[in-house]
Parts: sequence; C-alpha cells; structure tokens
Amino acid sequence: MDYNSSRSKLVLKEYGRHVQKIVEACAAEKDRDKRNIFAKELIELMGQLNPHLRNVEDFRHKLWDHLFIMSDYKLEVDSPYPIKDRAEIEKRPKRLPYPQSRIKYKHYGKNVETLVTKAIATEDPEKQAGFTQCIGNFMKLVYQNWSKENVNDETIKNDLRLLSKGALVISDEQDINSLSRANRQKKRPEDNQGPRKNNNNKFRQGGGGQNNNNRNKHFKKKRPQ
Repeated sequence: MDYNSSRSKLVLKEYGRHVQKIVEACAAEKDRDKRNIFAKELIELMGQLNPHLRNVEDFRHKLWDHLFIMSDYKLEVDSPYPIKDRAEIEKRPKRLPYPQSRIKYKHYGKNVETLVTKAIATEDPEKQAGFTQCIGNFMKLVYQNWSKENVNDETIKNDLRLLSKGALVISDEQDINSLSRANRQKKRPEDNQGPRKNNNNKFRQGGGGQNNNNRNKHFKKKRPQ
C-alpha cells in the first residue's frame, strides 16, 4: 500500500499531490526547452486550480513563486519574473511589539485617554472647554454601548475628572447627551415614522362595510316553528 507517510512531503497543499508530482517531473527533465514549455503549462494548470488568486496583485508572479517553492528551488527555467531564492521567500516579517501601556478604564478605551491628554495640553480655555464637552459626549456614548444601560452624567464627570487628575471638569451648563441621543434615534428609526394604521381593527370592532355583511349573511337565524 502507498501511504502518505511514505510519500514526499506535500509542500503547498492547495495544489494537491498530482501537481507536485508534475513539478518534480518538470524539474527532472534534462532538456531546458522542454522544461520551459512544461513550466508554462504548469502555470496555466495552477491558475485554473486556484482561481481566487486572480484577484491578487501580480497574479502570475505569485504562481511562478509557488512553482519554485514546490520544486524545492531546484527548477531551472526561464522565468518572466526575477527568480527569488529561498531566503527571500521564506523571510519572516519583523515582530510587532505589543503595547505595554495600561488602560485605567478599559470600557472607555485607549482613545479616550489620548483625547484627555490632548485636551489637557490645549492652552486656549474656550477650546479646552469645548474639547472637554466633546470628550464627555464620547465617553457617555461608549459607556452606554458597553453597559447597554443608561448612565448618570455625574458618573461620566467623575470618571473624566479622575482620568485628567482634576485638570478637566464638565460644568452643569455643558450638554454631554447629544451623541447618546443620536445613537438612540439611530437604533429606533420606527419612532420617527409616526403611528401606523391598523386596518384590522375595523373587523374586530364590528366594522368592515360590505365585507362584514357578506360574512354575516351565511349565519341567518332560523325562525321558530
């Protein structure tokens, strides 16, 4: 029996075992001209087996790279694209550092803390007051989306005061409900459509005009004999 464990390693599984065998046969061909013809036919076959790659930029270049990968970089043909070596194709991207900064109130997110820092650095008192009001509006919207419940304005004001270490204060005259009101109206558009007419009520209340009379004519009372 021919088991997969005894076969050669399947490099790119999306092309299957048969395509890999064809690639190995192409690499074993001694005539270079035949190898070139063989390789072009292989590229056409690989494109038909993976049509989703057609949406990828440099579609045919990607197929040629896959061809060299399946041949273990041993295939010697005239490629229309620069032939990449093993180190260039298998090069791993640099590891991105994970952010180490801690978020004090996770339900507000990191963006709120960034906005608070910028508002504290604003020197113009009027701009700072408007900035603070916008932050309060956004904090209330985020809090409601997180808790799915209404929140007291005093909670938002106290959280903002703690985040800014007392540098930003929302006054009683400032409105921090505009974004939350707009969000509620967006979620319930049927409130703005007005009352709907229910034509079925006229039948429940004994109305219905001629249709009601047509139904009642089949139920005439019998005269006593």
